[in-house]
Amino acid sequence: MNFSEVIGQEAVKERLSQMVKEGHLPHALLFCGPHGTGKMALAMSFASYLLAGDEVEDATSPSVANARAMLQKWEHPDLHFSYPTIKLPSMSSDHQPVSTDFAKEWHELIMQGTYFTMNQWMKEMGATTQQAIITGAESDELSRVLALKSSQGGYKISIIWLPERMNLTSANKLLKLLEEPPQETIFLMVSEEPEKLLETIISRTQRIDVKRIEDKDIEQALINKRGIDADAAHRIARIAHGSWLKALESLDAGNENREFHNMFQMLMRLCYLRNVKELKRWSEVVASYGREKERRMLTYFQQQVRENFMFNFRNPELNYMTLEEENFAKNFARFINEANVIEINELFQRANRDIGQNANAKIVFYDMALTLIVLLLRK
Repeated sequence: MNFSEVIGQEAVKERLSQMVKEGHLPHALLFCGPHGTGKMALAMSFASYLLAGDEVEDATSPSVANARAMLQKWEHPDLHFSYPTIKLPSMSSDHQPVSTDFAKEWHELIMQGTYFTMNQWMKEMGATTQQAIITGAESDELSRVLALKSSQGGYKISIIWLPERMNLTSANKLLKLLEEPPQETIFLMVSEEPEKLLETIISRTQRIDVKRIEDKDIEQALINKRGIDADAAHRIARIAHGSWLKALESLDAGNENREFHNMFQMLMRLCYLRNVKELKRWSEVVASYGREKERRMLTYFQQQVRENFMFNFRNPELNYMTLEEENFAKNFARFINEANVIEINELFQRANRDIGQNANAKIVFYDMALTLIVLLLRK
């Protein structure tokens, strides 16, 4: 993989290339930014660049050609991936899951492309309601493999996807690795929520802020990679709001956001009707989703609160909705106003946090729904 396969992000690509050319490459980089902007794609393409040079470099060299062949299959021996895992029923009680337990599933995921979601990864692992974390055993294993000499005589690269999912034991062990990094080792960490990382870990990395992808870049990628006509590509690019993953979701008629939108409509209608009995049933349904999906749903709800509030200003340039979402907003948006928009957003945010901290989902959602009844009455 090379930088040309990353959608947009020209400034970041240039910055990464300059680090190498000027000899100012830090031992640890932290890629941060909104969901779907290509952080992992940038990290993986940069790893390829460090291990096999850029795309214009002469590939007639046997070592370069060999490195590129291995990277095409993501099987380079000096490239190591760490990522959140789950504990399967088949694992012994004292076993801490590590990335190698799911190496086959991970390889299948990244061979499909470098833009993917936690939801896709959970499905690959066969997860049900578990939360995926990075265990202390994973940091031990990473320390072991990075202590070995480079197989190809160059860099050893560790890509850590979602380091904020490390438990405290794992985080402290990684901190020690960052403080005393093995020779010729580069850490590339890709984070969705860097604020959850230990401050001491953040202080030992150089942060790379990856901004939303320009609409024109998403539009062009939809036309070139997906064969979408220009008008449809333009609308999808606006709705995607800088996320290639959201753009891809919009192409899928059965995407998860449609399900979330149906649940959002149902919640709001039941709250308006003050139907406490049916709200309890609604809470039980969404509580069965599993924590990862519940948190994605709540994030979607927050987005819809914002979009419905902005819809009241009657300026299409301020809204990023699908046609289905827009049709619902025509009647509902007036219930989201200056008197309640902040508190409703905070309500969903608090529920998201509570679910992430393993609170009882049925209680969290039912309490949220009852509070929402009161908030929707404010004008």
